Amino acid sequence: MSKHTLSVLVENKPGVLARVSGLFSRRGFNIDSLAVGETEIPEISRITIVVNAETSPLEQVTKQLNKLVNVLKIVELDPAVSVARELLLVKVRADRTQRSQVLETVNLFRARVVDVAPDTLTIEATGTADKLDALLRDLEPFGIKEMVQSGLVAIGRGSRSITTGAALRAA
Repeated sequence: MSKHTLSVLVENKPGVLARVSGLFSRRGFNIDSLAVGETEIPEISRITIVVNAETSPLEQVTKQLNKLVNVLKIVELDPAVSVARELLLVKVRADRTQRSQVLETVNLFRARVVDVAPDTLTIEATGTADKLDALLRDLEPFGIKEMVQSGLVAIGRGSRSITTGAALRAA
């Protein structure tokens, strides 16, 4: 099995996300990552789905997705020709004795501190899953109090756009 990143353009209407994710669960797929948001066209949302699956069964699910009324377009994003990022917010123990070491780690990963409390720092980082995992490994010795990580968002490289075209603008 291998990881596949699907970019699914859908009409921005209630219930669409439930129908799309339900199709995956009914077919026995576990969604590794799911992120959804409005595109530059307010009537259209982009759902980025990461699944670990064999290619053949995934093609069947993709064909079934295309049959859903509110699905406008599906593109599998090749990692070599796309940009993919995740967002991490992590609250780390950082009293006065540890603060400089934590800040050094934050700077090393090009992250930034978004909140400061007497005994903690809240850090924001974006990047690939590997980068965020490495940051968490380096922060773990200080004590991670709380964390939240977004799903993967991805977009193709270059000037081509999957949201261009008359059919999408009419949606």
